[in-house]
Amino acid sequence: MQLEAKLLSRADLNLLVALQVLLEERNVTRAAERLFVTQPAMSKTLNRLRELFDDQLFTRSGRMLIPTPRAEELSSSLPAILDNIQSLIDQNRFDPYAYEGNIKVLVAEFIAHRLIPRLSQVLARESPNLTLLTTSESEDLVRELSDGSLDFSVTVARPESREIKSTPLFVIRPMIWMRADHPLAQKDKLDLQELLEYPFIQYFLLISGKVSETAETRFDKAIANKGLTRKRLLITNQFMTAMEALSITDTVMLAALDEDFSNKMKVYNIVQKPYPEELKFSDSLAVVLNEHVRTSQSQMHKWVRGKIRNIVAELSAAMF
Repeated sequence: MQLEAKLLSRADLNLLVALQVLLEERNVTRAAERLFVTQPAMSKTLNRLRELFDDQLFTRSGRMLIPTPRAEELSSSLPAILDNIQSLIDQNRFDPYAYEGNIKVLVAEFIAHRLIPRLSQVLARESPNLTLLTTSESEDLVRELSDGSLDFSVTVARPESREIKSTPLFVIRPMIWMRADHPLAQKDKLDLQELLEYPFIQYFLLISGKVSETAETRFDKAIANKGLTRKRLLITNQFMTAMEALSITDTVMLAALDEDFSNKMKVYNIVQKPYPEELKFSDSLAVVLNEHVRTSQSQMHKWVRGKIRNIVAELSAAMF
């Protein structure tokens, strides 16, 4: 590594550009004109190139320069090297159509089923070599965003470390879900004591991590402050499983969805009711797009972030 560093310290990127021009022009005078330098300066540059590569590089035949075998070797690899250097330096250039790589997003199923197909449609059209990976679980969200295991997460806004940058997306409303012929379904207002008589399905909606019977939600903490508890019949992070179970039992479920998606849940014979007034919960929850500051200036991440925001904006009237 020390030897490589020593060799690189001798290299001047301008010399490589000059070599490429000399290879193209095969003439010192024309090369000097293209680089806006004098002919003596160009001759001096050629001498530096010969010293750098320990090779004559060119021999003269009249006014023409004839490349040596070493120069011919360089001519085959130099354009790609210069293009790579240009791409590395030019941070503002990003070609989504030519980009190849992966983008990993943590997103809850009820959001993913609308957002991800539309994002996939955009990628297929505008960035076909970018592969989209999605998940609804995370062991440690901040760590996974930090080490690149995740690129983005879509989650309820909450206090995050300074390492996390959040972009607002939309707002959802917390509700009590139950089947349409549930014993409480005809009540306009739910009483907390009466609600707790029924078993709950606990669906891990926008919570990172594995499902756990010991996990406490905001609802659990609120009723605990009143000396109350609830019975949980099913704990799951599988949305469709929760919907099927909710539709055939007397269970209730805490969830937060936009009005349009809530209407579509009528196919499961599901209705939504406001939280009991005793809990004094907020009427809405903000959902944000999180990423690590490490990627916030990445052109690829900026591009994907913009596409996600555009999709949300386009669907906001009917969706979020």
